[in-house]
Amino acid sequence: MNEQIALSEDERDCYQEITNVAMGQAADRLARLLGVYVVLPIPNVNIIEINEFKMTLKSLEGNATVSAVCQGFIGAGIAGEALLIFNDASFTDIAKLLDYPGNLDKHEELEMLMDVANVLNGACIQGIGGQLDIDFSQSHPVVLGQHCSISDLLSEKKNAWQRTMAIEINYTIEDHNINCDLLLLFTEESVLHMNRLISFLLDD
Repeated sequence: MNEQIALSEDERDCYQEITNVAMGQAADRLARLLGVYVVLPIPNVNIIEINEFKMTLKSLEGNATVSAVCQGFIGAGIAGEALLIFNDASFTDIAKLLDYPGNLDKHEELEMLMDVANVLNGACIQGIGGQLDIDFSQSHPVVLGQHCSISDLLSEKKNAWQRTMAIEINYTIEDHNINCDLLLLFTEESVLHMNRLISFLLDD
């Protein structure tokens, strides 16, 4: 690729605002699913190299094990993937909120993970697409790992890109030990196309 992807301050602010709206829609759906209040952060928007991406994941690690789901999306020349990383300590509280009886087996945990992934990934992706007038098609979510370390996830995840626009969103639930990180990753070609699309928003 000849053209190097980059973001101006205005473009970064625009993506941040678009993501704010989308993640608010996703949080609303999650709040209704669980009957809770979802705390929303300011999303981080950055152009990163593959090595920086790995460092970003490492920074999420801590001492806890995680479970993760990856879901691709594509539409109107824009492609990317959503990576949901779920702190395993969250399962107990989510099980209580969803009225799961007794101790969870691995299948029930997977079911809950998919439920949360479908809500957050789907609402965020469609929320961004709606603002850019793009109808994204989403692939079936794929489990990258259950009860593993971030290092294990990195060994499982094969990346075909060298640079990407990464949007990082951390969701937490008020008064509950529930948190997860959603990373939206856009290909280099997609960022160039999206920069052209949002130029119309910036001109308004």
